[in-house]
Amino acid sequence: MPAAPARALTGRGWAILAAAIVSLVAGWVLGLKDLFLVGAGLAVVLLAARLYLAVVEPDVAASRRVLPARVHAGGSSRVELSLVNRSRRRSPVLSVRDPFDDGSRWARFLVAPLEPGELARAAYRLPTDQRGVFDLGPLQVSVTDPFGLVGTTFIAAPLTRLTVFPRIDRVAPPPSSHGDDPLAGADHPRGLTGTGEDFYALRPYVRGDDLRKVHWPSSAKADDLMLRQDEMPWQSRSIIVLDTRAAVCPPPALEILVSAAASLVVAAGRHDGLQRLLTTAGFDSRSTGGTGHVESILEHLASVKPSGDGLVPLLGTLRRGSAGGALVVLTTALAPTSDLEAVASLRSRFASVTLVVVERSAWGDPTPPRPLPAAVRPVRVTEAMPFASAWSAVMGPAGGITSTRGGRNWTGAAPLAPGAP
Repeated sequence: MPAAPARALTGRGWAILAAAIVSLVAGWVLGLKDLFLVGAGLAVVLLAARLYLAVVEPDVAASRRVLPARVHAGGSSRVELSLVNRSRRRSPVLSVRDPFDDGSRWARFLVAPLEPGELARAAYRLPTDQRGVFDLGPLQVSVTDPFGLVGTTFIAAPLTRLTVFPRIDRVAPPPSSHGDDPLAGADHPRGLTGTGEDFYALRPYVRGDDLRKVHWPSSAKADDLMLRQDEMPWQSRSIIVLDTRAAVCPPPALEILVSAAASLVVAAGRHDGLQRLLTTAGFDSRSTGGTGHVESILEHLASVKPSGDGLVPLLGTLRRGSAGGALVVLTTALAPTSDLEAVASLRSRFASVTLVVVERSAWGDPTPPRPLPAAVRPVRVTEAMPFASAWSAVMGPAGGITSTRGGRNWTGAAPLAPGAP
């Protein structure tokens, strides 16, 4: 339900009120009848303006749709507004204002008078150049009298949230871990296709089993229903550690790191792997898989801010925890040497350790690249070698679409041309 309207004088109305008071006082003190009448006339105009709004006060219902409500940075999101006149009389000219990002920007337009029951529609595009979680609205509808002296504003639609995910580059997933791993499915991944349909054994039918798994030739020989039992597919496990410390990650570098982390999470999810994201700010997604898990991580990455105390304590928890899988640590060339040595010390605990370092040249500092420990697999991100190219040079190409800038994003919404209100 729309909020109760609040009538107030506009800037022009306050000026007329001041002129009316001055004219009335001056006319009464100086005994100038004409001046007194001018002041009285201005006061009558203000009163008439207020009565006009009381008579023509609109009764409109509004709705807002954000399509899509979740989009990757650089994609496109469109807002569709609908207003219907629920009054029995014709509405006045309406001024509609829809704030974006706490009012830092807004869309504003006029709606011509609507007949009773008439519907008006409007649309505009949202800026999605930066990742983040943004509030859109509340939608404000304003009406003024013909002279613009008194106005009334009411809320016609509540807040709507827009989530802009980080940019996603299509890259190869983190390296797979091989060998016996109780948390990664079957013990011998090279013998499985990953589809979960590799034959393992036959077993008797149990009530409630899927009849599509019945192996009819074996059932005929055994004179009993026999089911084909498939071996559990092997799943790779990857742990991604994101450094978000303000002292180590300037804003341009943080955007590169967040985009890289999102790209690796999506790549692992695309290959049905298990992902776990940890940040120096204390976030831990836990190790699991599936589309819902990937999107929950992307939701968090959309709102990541520079924060966190240290990388070494976080790596210490990994050293004390269960080992196995692939470890990817993302940081910058500003990280102290002790941090890089702590990453290298985990080499014996994981099947592979990859260190992604954003060099200073990536954000405009021409400082030469710093040396990295030999025990890790280094991926250097520089001005000439962005993350997707640097990762592919070490891990191999992923093929297909190169990024979300020109293709379909993770949520399935086809990006259009970017724009702003």
